[in-house]
Amino acid sequence: RRNLMSKKITLIVLAFFASIFLVACGKSPDVTANANGTKIGDTIKIGVNMELTGAVAAYGKAEQNGIKLAVDEINKAGGVDGKKLELVTKDNKSENAEASTSSTNLAIQSNVNAIVGPATSGAVAAASLVSQKTGVPLLTPSGTQDDLTVDANGTKKFVFRTTFKDSYQGKVLAAYSYNNLNAKKVVLYYDNASDYAKGIADEFKREYKGKIVTEATFASGDKDYQSALTKFKDLDYDAIVMPGYYTETGIITKQARDLGIDKPILGPDGFSDAKFTELAGKKNASNVYYVSGYSTNVALSDKASGFIKAYKKAYNTDPNMFAALAYDSVYMIAEASKGAKTSVDIADNLAHLKNFVGVTGKMTIDKDHNPIKAALMVKRDNGEEVSAEAVEIEK
Repeated sequence: RRNLMSKKITLIVLAFFASIFLVACGKSPDVTANANGTKIGDTIKIGVNMELTGAVAAYGKAEQNGIKLAVDEINKAGGVDGKKLELVTKDNKSENAEASTSSTNLAIQSNVNAIVGPATSGAVAAASLVSQKTGVPLLTPSGTQDDLTVDANGTKKFVFRTTFKDSYQGKVLAAYSYNNLNAKKVVLYYDNASDYAKGIADEFKREYKGKIVTEATFASGDKDYQSALTKFKDLDYDAIVMPGYYTETGIITKQARDLGIDKPILGPDGFSDAKFTELAGKKNASNVYYVSGYSTNVALSDKASGFIKAYKKAYNTDPNMFAALAYDSVYMIAEASKGAKTSVDIADNLAHLKNFVGVTGKMTIDKDHNPIKAALMVKRDNGEEVSAEAVEIEK
């Protein structure tokens, strides 16, 4: 559930801009059906609401790279319906309130036709309120919290995602640890200050067929995990399952390895950044597994090799999952913009997107605006991705 205080802060931040918009349109702020959206003009304007500075800037910068590459390719190929894509970028500074403000500026002042981002779930939750009121669709490449695209009234008409939701990642971790790694006993150690991590941990507990030897929590921003790690160092277990972001899990992995804990460490897509290895150290970032919707080691579609080549040429590095998801997000919006006159048309077309082939695989948007697509578990040794394999989830 969204934090109530975040809701209050968001509403205060929105009050001035939103009131001007709503007075002008004469619409109720609570009626999504009355959101008129923005008209598509001489260009198709795509807003970017991204974590370019702050705690999780590594995600945002990778996604910005993917976005720019996709826009350059589409424009060089003639655009969409003869119209070029135009980017308007805002840095939300890895802050939820700022993410809301950024979306307000993009939708109301810049009159964009769609928004890519934010990257993280809390920021998406705050920004999605703006999309619901204005009719400008938000497509998050990597926001995974289950309730981002739905609420008590059903599916949010203007909110979509390109990645898996948290509960699905919890299922993948449960299945892979038990079936593929033969881990029948695990330690569950997760970030209790993060809805993202808690959602994954909750689903893991529901789905895991083995025994959870001990369950412990940490908090975002912590730096010293020695006490907790020491407590379960000598317990009888096969693996550690660690839902959280790289900002903490990279440090935990280093401290665990320094204590002599050599068991497999498994986590969600929050591990999927080179910063994880920087924090853990190359040698320590071994026997680590994480959920991903993309890996350079597996071609999920015929587009994969071309994307890797183009990305390396542009940025002199391999693309990670966040770059690939953002790249696909732009192409999804471009596809949904065909024949569209307004941002509402783009949202309607996104909702009906089927068998779209991206670099992260073939996907169809389901009734809750989540993609139906393949999941991977990536293995990291000495800081490098060494393998990736598909995970089958029992229905």
